[in-house]
Amino acid sequence: MGEKLILQAFISLLPVFLYQLWMYRLNQGRSSIPFFCAAYGVSLAACFLLTETTRFGFDLNLRYIPFLMGSLYGGVPGLATMSAIYAVLRLPQLDDGWETFGFVMFLAAAIPVLLLTIRPFQLARLKEKFKILFVLLTLGGAYHALLYVLYLREFEPERLVTATGTIALITIISYAAAALTLYTIQQVNQHHQLQHQLRRMSSNYMNEVHKLQQFIDQMAMGTMGTVLVDADGRISHLNDAAIRLSGHSLKGRSKLEFSGMPYERFFRSQEQLKRQFDQAIRGSMSPPAILAEGERSYLTTAFPIRNLQAGIVTGAAMVVQDVTELSQLKDELGRMERLSLVGQMAASITHEIRNPMAVIRGFVQLMRERSPDSQQEYFRIVIDELDRANAIINDFLSLAQNRVIAKEQGSLHDIVHELLPLLWADANLRGQSIELSLADQIPPLELSSKEIKQLILNLARNGMEAMGDKGVLRIATRMIGSAVELSVEDDGDGIPSDKLVRLFEPFYTTKARGTGLGLPLCLSIAERHNGRIDVDSEPGRGTVFKVVFERPEQEELRLREPDAG
Repeated sequence: MGEKLILQAFISLLPVFLYQLWMYRLNQGRSSIPFFCAAYGVSLAACFLLTETTRFGFDLNLRYIPFLMGSLYGGVPGLATMSAIYAVLRLPQLDDGWETFGFVMFLAAAIPVLLLTIRPFQLARLKEKFKILFVLLTLGGAYHALLYVLYLREFEPERLVTATGTIALITIISYAAAALTLYTIQQVNQHHQLQHQLRRMSSNYMNEVHKLQQFIDQMAMGTMGTVLVDADGRISHLNDAAIRLSGHSLKGRSKLEFSGMPYERFFRSQEQLKRQFDQAIRGSMSPPAILAEGERSYLTTAFPIRNLQAGIVTGAAMVVQDVTELSQLKDELGRMERLSLVGQMAASITHEIRNPMAVIRGFVQLMRERSPDSQQEYFRIVIDELDRANAIINDFLSLAQNRVIAKEQGSLHDIVHELLPLLWADANLRGQSIELSLADQIPPLELSSKEIKQLILNLARNGMEAMGDKGVLRIATRMIGSAVELSVEDDGDGIPSDKLVRLFEPFYTTKARGTGLGLPLCLSIAERHNGRIDVDSEPGRGTVFKVVFERPEQEELRLREPDAG
């Protein structure tokens, strides 16, 4: 009898050893529930085959151990699997009402208890798991011991005294097998978790390394060079920007060729960078310095890299940043300050001149009412010119202020046609002519008629002033994709490239008596109409100003929709 009980105990422990193989060799992140259902199901069936049966038909076995462990570790699917296997194998063995009663009572008590215990067991720590397992084993052992004692009292009363040894043997084997199973599974799970954490940490580490390498390689879109060296001063990593900024060429070469190169050789002609690296290798933080090479300026910083635990210098790093754009930003800031000055001047002009002009206009209006009809036209001209001067003041003010203008749907062609008589009058006085080439059809635009007229007049008169007698001014419109382009072309001498780049700077002018505000005003008007101004010019071949009006996407979609009718 003892041999079969020990063999059943070994079979109850067999899934534990197979579980180690499952976790270490076969499991790749899969759930262990199917394994526990299958392994303990086979163990339960084997215990049935090795059951020790007395001469009067009572079974002495340890099959409740795989039943219990398969249910606790397999969860609800494990409990269902163990219960099904137990019922299928046990029902054919039931010979009388006594065995049937014991079978029914076992399942009726075990299934609800295990359903309430599975979740707390799986969430508990090792110490609490031992308590839960020993309580369940005690209850199960007490139940089977009670059945065994009742059986002996009924059929073999002479063995009641010696039954204590059998019950003790079964209890010891059950506790030992269950404890060894629980401890082994817990150790395997902890080892697997450590392996999983190690793999995750290794993966995270590699990802961080790759991200750092990509960050260094793509730092500042190629304007910030980074060089890392080891304790011996040999390059361990650098990016393309550092190679370019150091004066080396990447053409036909790989970054790997610079790996392991001493930084003295890499920065062969830049003594300042070598001195900074010397200080960093010795553990000193070198202050940022400006390195000027030709028209470019670089901000350089070198610092040591330390092993914080050992407190030693393990290398150094240098960051070289192209700061040439900062000077350009300073120039832009100066331009903005000049624009602010224009705003102050315009406000001052508005305050100081507009009021006297209003008084003058009022007296001229009064004189007009008291003058004969023959002089009415002169007074009208004076009043119109005063109104035009006041409008010019507003245009000066609009150059420096981002004011909201009233716009409405209108046709660019209509504005051109309205200005055409005035332009022809100016052209005739200069002995010039105008050629008009308008597109067959352009969509309506959101326009301020007053500002667009000012824009066209400024560009057209600039073109006329740039031409000599018999020059031709060409005004044209066309569609460029969804945008509308207005071009004003002259036959003048053209604009040199050095002056072309400063054309829209306030107060910059190529005219003897110009103010330098006409073209900046035109650009301001174009930008307020969602547009831009492009200039094509070559000395001796004339100049073309192209005003491109972009149309909003919502307007595009509305215009493309079919008519509702």
